[in-house]
Amino acid sequence: MVKLSNTTKGQHIIVDENPISSWLFTNTKSAWIWLILRLYLGYSWIMAGIGKVTSDAWTGKEAGTAIKGFLGGALDKVETGDVPSWYAIFLENIIIPNAVPFSYMVAWGEVFVGIGLIVGLLTGIAAFFGALMNMSFLLAGTVSTNPIMFVIAIALIMAWKVAGWHGLDRLVLPRLGTPWTRKQ
Repeated sequence: MVKLSNTTKGQHIIVDENPISSWLFTNTKSAWIWLILRLYLGYSWIMAGIGKVTSDAWTGKEAGTAIKGFLGGALDKVETGDVPSWYAIFLENIIIPNAVPFSYMVAWGEVFVGIGLIVGLLTGIAAFFGALMNMSFLLAGTVSTNPIMFVIAIALIMAWKVAGWHGLDRLVLPRLGTPWTRKQ
């Protein structure tokens, strides 16, 4: 059912949600599904991040060399059409000249996203930054597990209200001003 309501600033269109998405995205009984996906994705991120954080080429004496190598491979894929030319311009002018700070951001970002997802802390935000990294890797021409991880991250973003129910979000979000209420 579609309802149209007038307000002082305009009109709001309210479309009733279907029962399946309502259950998935707003019912705490679905939280176990999100817990499984959160743990899988969090583990994937934290393992990738630990590998980078403990690598000299990412965060050690040679920080930035790994990301430069990765992006060099991405730039080689521009001619084949696997990497968009606008993204190659971004890589050449923003990321590669700043390889060291971006190297640290990627490595530690993966660790923090993994931790956030595993403990269920700010789950929607952690999933957003995971999806952002996945999209960056996909635009750089790396497929691997990135499409699967991206889809799971988008689902977790959509389910942010219940995705962290079995985690710290249940305690933290109400204190941050995002009240969760159970319908009896």
